[in-house]
Amino acid sequence: MAYVSVNGVTLGYDEHVCRDVPPSRANGRSAVDLPPVVLVHGHPFNRRMWAPQAAALAADGHRVVTADLRGYGESEVVPGVTTLEVFARDTLALLDHLGLERVVLGGLSMGGQIVMDFYRMFPERVCGLLLADTFAAAETPEGRAARHAMADRLLAEGMDAYADEVLDRMVAPYNVTALPQVAADVRAMMRSTPPEGAAAALRGRAERPDYRELLTRVTVPALVVVGRDDAYTPVRDAEAMHRLLPDSTLTVVQGAAHMPNLERPAEFNAAFRAFLTRVCGTTGHYGATGEYATVRPGED
Repeated sequence: MAYVSVNGVTLGYDEHVCRDVPPSRANGRSAVDLPPVVLVHGHPFNRRMWAPQAAALAADGHRVVTADLRGYGESEVVPGVTTLEVFARDTLALLDHLGLERVVLGGLSMGGQIVMDFYRMFPERVCGLLLADTFAAAETPEGRAARHAMADRLLAEGMDAYADEVLDRMVAPYNVTALPQVAADVRAMMRSTPPEGAAAALRGRAERPDYRELLTRVTVPALVVVGRDDAYTPVRDAEAMHRLLPDSTLTVVQGAAHMPNLERPAEFNAAFRAFLTRVCGTTGHYGATGEYATVRPGED
C-alpha cells in the first residue's frame, strides 16, 4: 500500500509487479514491452475488488495499478460533489506520479464511466480500454433524482442497510449462496465505504454526460465485458457500446451479475488476457519512465 497527494487529496494505491515471469507467461516479451494496466473500481467499492485481476496480470508480467478513488477505501474523503471528470483527473495525476505514459485503462460500472471520461480528455495516454458492466448514455431526469435521493439517504443512515439491500444485484442471487466468501467480501467493501464519499460520487454521477458519440471516435482496441445476469447494466447496454466502438470485443460472462470479475474471475481473466495479447500485437512497444514498484501480487 502506498499513498500519493494529487489534486489536493491523498489517494491510496497498490502496484502489483512480478519480476520473475517465465517467458511462456509473458509470450516471450520483457516487462517493458507489456502495457501497464490501470484498473478503476466501481461504486461503492475500493481497489480490492480488482485483486483477482491484479494477481493474474502481474503474474503475466504486467505492471498493474489499482487505486482507491477519492472518498473510497483508504483515500481521503471529500464531501460535496465529485464528478467523473474529477475522478479522471485524479487518475491522470496518479499516472504522472508513476511515470506511466500510456496504459490499458479499465473500469467497472462507475469505474467504466470514469474511464470513458478519461479517454474524452486524455486519449493519448490510453492504448486500450476495458469497459466492464457499465453504460455510456447520459443520466435521465429520473435517474438524477434517484441518485440525489440515495445520496441523502446514505448521509442520514450510513452504508449498512444499503449494502444488504443491493448485495443480490451486485452479486447474482445464486452466487450469494454458492460463493459465500465473494458475497461477504462484496458486502464488506460496501459497508466500509465512507457515506460522504459515496454520496459525493452519486451527486457527481447525476450530472453524467452522454459518452455514446465519444465511443464512435475511440481509436484504440476495447474490450466490453458484462455479466449475463447483470440487472444494473444489462447485456443490451454492453451490446450497444460494442456496436458504437470501432474496434471492440464483447464478452458476456455466464453465471455472473454486476461483478463478473469476482463472481467468475477465471472467465473474466481469460477474456482480459486475450485482449491484452491483441493490444500488444496491434500497438507494439510500451515504455514507462521511473522504476517499477516491488509490490507482489497479494501484498499490500
